[in-house]
Amino acid sequence: MPTAAAVAQVSEYPLDPQRVELLGRLVDGLDASALQWLSGYAAGLAAARGDLARLAPVGTAPAFEDSSTALATIVYGSHTGNGRRVAESLAARLSGLGIHARLMRTGEYPVREMAQERRLFVVMSTHGEGDPPDDARAFCDFLFGRRAPRLPSLEFAVLALGDTSYPRFCEIGRRVDERLAELGARRLYDRTDCDVDFEAPAAAWSAQAVELLQQIRPSPATDRVAILRPVVSAPNWSRDKPFAAELLANQRITVGEGVRDVRHLELSLAGSGLRYEPGDAIGVIAENLPETVAEVIEAAWLDANEMVERGAESRRLADWLTTTLEITRVNRPLLAAIAERSGNESLANLLKPGQEQALRQLMLRSQLPDLLKLYPADWNAATLVAALRPMTPRLYSVASSMKEVGEEVHLTVVRLDSGGDGGGRPGAASHFLATRADDASVPVYVEANPRFRPPADAACDIVMIGPGSGVAPFRGFIQERAAVGARGRNWLFFGARRFACDFLYQIEWQRALKQGTLTRLDLAFSRGASDKVYVQHRLLEAGRELYDWIENGAAIYVCGDATRMAPDVHTALAKVIEQHGGISAELSRERLDRFGADGRYLRDVY
Repeated sequence: MPTAAAVAQVSEYPLDPQRVELLGRLVDGLDASALQWLSGYAAGLAAARGDLARLAPVGTAPAFEDSSTALATIVYGSHTGNGRRVAESLAARLSGLGIHARLMRTGEYPVREMAQERRLFVVMSTHGEGDPPDDARAFCDFLFGRRAPRLPSLEFAVLALGDTSYPRFCEIGRRVDERLAELGARRLYDRTDCDVDFEAPAAAWSAQAVELLQQIRPSPATDRVAILRPVVSAPNWSRDKPFAAELLANQRITVGEGVRDVRHLELSLAGSGLRYEPGDAIGVIAENLPETVAEVIEAAWLDANEMVERGAESRRLADWLTTTLEITRVNRPLLAAIAERSGNESLANLLKPGQEQALRQLMLRSQLPDLLKLYPADWNAATLVAALRPMTPRLYSVASSMKEVGEEVHLTVVRLDSGGDGGGRPGAASHFLATRADDASVPVYVEANPRFRPPADAACDIVMIGPGSGVAPFRGFIQERAAVGARGRNWLFFGARRFACDFLYQIEWQRALKQGTLTRLDLAFSRGASDKVYVQHRLLEAGRELYDWIENGAAIYVCGDATRMAPDVHTALAKVIEQHGGISAELSRERLDRFGADGRYLRDVY
């Protein structure tokens, strides 16, 4: 039976030693049924009080969770947190109805149990160019591989999350759905594919799951609720109800003309009750630039003050475009609407199969005003508003630790230009933040990222690879590990264009080296020398020592660009393991994949 020590090891819940001892005495001697009931009771208390329970570092399920007694299992593969929220919301709703459903992230799902599953609900996000989230790679590799079992007894449903700005929309969710059917499983109902405005279709998909499980559930007397970890209620502040954080500092940390504008921002969370951990992100609710809004209205030949209905709301056209609708990010349904309304054949051809890369390039270099000018059409306010999707929050990695900065959060923000015609257009959120004056407010909420945290073991060495603004979370990692007195070594690989212009947080890294909180710093600058040097080159150069760190249990973290940097770094790491481990390229890649499954190789790439 669990002891106080065992309870204390389960997680990092904020319990003092006396309460831990009392908890150990309470659960001592309880059977599995009683423990399951107790977990549901505690979750209910948390929900009733409106507390935001912090998720523990991800790990394996508690030993008392018995898959054979669950009515269904809910698994999620999530990158930005949307999939996790959908899955947790479904689990909470079922829990409230007394229905026993396991909730697991794909990274902790025991794939060997799949053959015994009866009902499986999968919430799967597609990341980048048709890839699964890092946490779901092992799950997908197993499912798509030769070891996947036949599943004639399994019933399933899939919710696929994606972004129509990318050519392979909902690719992984679609493939999971098709593969489960190919293995002999039966669909409970059809897959739902969601764009970034996923809330309504996801709610409808979840409602089908609830209705179905209510119909087949055993009698209430035999139902028991088991929760892998607390299914939390909505926090006081969220994407739908952001906190107005006061801007304390807005400082440019790059220098020189023609150098990308990177900002260090400090926001006050005082009085909000918001808590975050290094590795988490801050969601920012931005507004579109007035100049961009005015250009959209002019290009469409519309009246800014015209009242427009959308759903149950009626607003001025200018208000819809300023605060609610996306006009700086282009997606496939918008292009389809423009092609149909303008009758432009060349744009229509870009939407045909085989034109994915050309279509992607058009999306990347264009904003709505560009498209309205390139493909003129007879718009009215209602049809334009209907063609646009809701504006989504922008997520920024926290660049601080609350143990160091208290009730503040620090961000590293690159002021983006899209690179479109006319010299480039500013990004909505980055411009919104970069131009905020001190004392202004910024609507924010915390987006937890429990899969990207410093190791709980203070003796564990860490290798951090973060070129450009990807270095942001590692500033928080160093602050956190210094505050808790971590004994493990810290090695940072940082890259930028020029040493003199965009060496972000240079003074802080030098101070950390002097104080010993940063063990080693390897730098890569791609301009100003005869050869372009990137972080992957530094990894290979330091391969012998890097391999020694890895062999001694170091955890590897990567943050930044997903398109070029992350694949190049992955290749370099595999090469280091191959060369210095004396194994084949295939085995080195497999070993790196195992590190990912074991939580020793973690990426936050975008």
